[in-house]
Amino acid sequence: MSLFALSLLIQIALVIHVIKTGSNTLWIWVVLLLPVAGSIAYFVVEIAPAVLQSRTARQVVQQTTRLVSPGRALRQAASVAAVTDTVEAKAKLAAAQTARGSYAEAIATCRAGLRGLYEFDATLLLALAEAQFKSDDALAASTTLTTLFDKNPEFTSPEGRLLYARALEASDQLAFAKREYVSLQGRYPGLEATVRYAQLLLRLGDSAEANALFDEVVRGADIAPSHVKRAQAEWIGIARRARGR
Repeated sequence: MSLFALSLLIQIALVIHVIKTGSNTLWIWVVLLLPVAGSIAYFVVEIAPAVLQSRTARQVVQQTTRLVSPGRALRQAASVAAVTDTVEAKAKLAAAQTARGSYAEAIATCRAGLRGLYEFDATLLLALAEAQFKSDDALAASTTLTTLFDKNPEFTSPEGRLLYARALEASDQLAFAKREYVSLQGRYPGLEATVRYAQLLLRLGDSAEANALFDEVVRGADIAPSHVKRAQAEWIGIARRARGR
């Protein structure tokens, strides 16, 4: 393929991207009139930041890092924890163990730190709950998080609350899960909590309310900036499929 043809294909792809993502249409002229510089500028300004910030991209980077240097993060966390016997070091070690799928080790690490003055430490309890949930012990995770929030009423963590709702749902405590999802509406950054709540409502047989939430997500996506659409693509896609759009 000639360089001209390749450049033309790139321009076409970027123009389609501008239209689909709702970016400023001035980019179309920039890309068409300045094939090389314009294409690079569009990628740097519009595509790269959203890609790097997206949850999927972070997961890809983490997975690639684990493939290239398996165990590196775990070794570093273990080294720090061995020298610095702190709650933060134990929590990071547990997170690294959980990321490697070593859930039993992560749970043991957390329990080793949850003693004495730190018996109800919020950071370690959250790390413990994450390891329990990922090891398919949702009931234990929900119990741990109940303790966390009871003993640390000042602790605020949207991610922790979402994990709580998911653990309650996965352990069939549906009424409590619904309450948690409701409390997250308008407080959780992103669409995951809303979409998961709508999915729970479907499970509970409330299709009208569930569809109303899915429609709300789709309407919001239609007018959202391009970087928001890209960052929330997973949840927007679920909502669109649920409504057949």
